[in-house]
Amino acid sequence: MNRRNFMLILGGGVITAAAATTIWVLSRQDGDAQSVWDPKKGAEEADLRRWVLSHAILAPNPHNRQPWIADLGTADEITLYCQKDRRLPETDPFDRQITIGLGAFLELLSMAAMERGFRAEIALFPEGEPQPRLDERPVAHIRLVRQDGLARDPLFQEIYRRRTNRSNYDIALPVPKDSLKRIAAASRHFPARYADDPTRVGDLRSLAWAAMETEFLTPGAAKESVDLMRIGRSEIAANPDGIAIDSLFVSAMDTVGLFDRNDLLDPTSQSYSQQVDFIRSQFDTAMAFLWLTTPGNVRGEQINAGRDYVRLNLAATAEGLSMQPFSQALQEYVEMRPHFDRLRTALAIQPQETVQMFVRLGYGGEIGPAPRWPYETRIRSA
Repeated sequence: MNRRNFMLILGGGVITAAAATTIWVLSRQDGDAQSVWDPKKGAEEADLRRWVLSHAILAPNPHNRQPWIADLGTADEITLYCQKDRRLPETDPFDRQITIGLGAFLELLSMAAMERGFRAEIALFPEGEPQPRLDERPVAHIRLVRQDGLARDPLFQEIYRRRTNRSNYDIALPVPKDSLKRIAAASRHFPARYADDPTRVGDLRSLAWAAMETEFLTPGAAKESVDLMRIGRSEIAANPDGIAIDSLFVSAMDTVGLFDRNDLLDPTSQSYSQQVDFIRSQFDTAMAFLWLTTPGNVRGEQINAGRDYVRLNLAATAEGLSMQPFSQALQEYVEMRPHFDRLRTALAIQPQETVQMFVRLGYGGEIGPAPRWPYETRIRSA
C-alpha cells in the first residue's frame, strides 16, 4: 500500500491492494460503533443533559476524533472540556479545527435542548481563552433553562441523516443556486459564501488538490492520519474514532501481516502513481464550493464557526446534497503556507479575516454513518 492508497481509505470510499487492481468497497453501516445513530438511542434518558449529549456527539469533527468530555457534576449543568490527547498536533497545530468541532458539538446540543423546550445558555471559556493550544480549562459552561414557547429548530430532524460524504459526486448534476442560497442562509454567526461558476470551481479544485498533495508528502501530517487508522470491526469497536476501515478484505490482510501501515508513508511504492487519477476524482467531482470566514481568529469565533458549519451541513442534507470539507489549504503548518496564501487570494479574503471552513458540494451516493463513542463514555463526574 502507499500514501495514495491511504487517501482512498481516508476518503471513506475504497481501498486497493498493492498487488491487485480490484477495488474493494468499504462498508461503514453495521456494528455497535454506529448504533449511536439510532434516533431511539438515549430516548429513555430521564436526565435531559444526557439526552442532549446523545445528539451532540454526532457532530462533525476533524479526523472523527470526538474530543469532547462533558462534566455533569453539578445538577442541571454541563461543563464541556477538550480531551487533550484527541488533538491533532501535526495538521492542527493551534487546535483551530478541534475547536471548530467542539463548536459543532455545542450547536447540536443547543438544537436538542430546544426540541425539549429548553434554552442552552452557553458561556464560552469561563476560565479564560487558551492560547496557543487548548488546555485543561473548560471550553464551555452550559445551563439548560426552561423557556415556554421556544421554537424548535427545523434542522434538528436532519441530525441523524447528516453525513460527511467523501464519495465521488455526480458531475452531470450541477448544484442549484437556490439550494446554495438556502444552505448559506443557515449560517447564523458569520457569512457563508459560495462558488458555482464552472471556471472558478475548476480553479478551486486544482488549488485544493495541490494542498492535498502537499499533505501526502509531509511526513508528520501523513503519519498522523496513518496512526489514526482503525482496521476491521473489532478495532473500530475498541476505538470508534479516527479513520475507520470496515472491510473484511483489508482486515484479513492486516491480520496476516500483509497490510503494513508504514508502507502508506512510502511515496516510492509502485501503486503511488497508479492511484493518482482515482483519488483526484474526489476533487474533480466537486460541483460547488462554500466557505466560512470570521473577522479574526479568536477561540469564540472558531466555536461559532463550528456552530455555523454544522448548520450548513444539516441544511445541505435537507436539500439532498452532499458536503465534504477540504481543510488542507486552511492548515497552519509551515509546508502548507503557499497553499494557505493562494486560497486566501482566490477567495478574496481580507488581511484580518480567517477562512475557518472550505467545503465541496454535490450529489453523492448514499453512505453509512461514521463510528462514534457512545455518549455515556464521554461523561465524567456524573
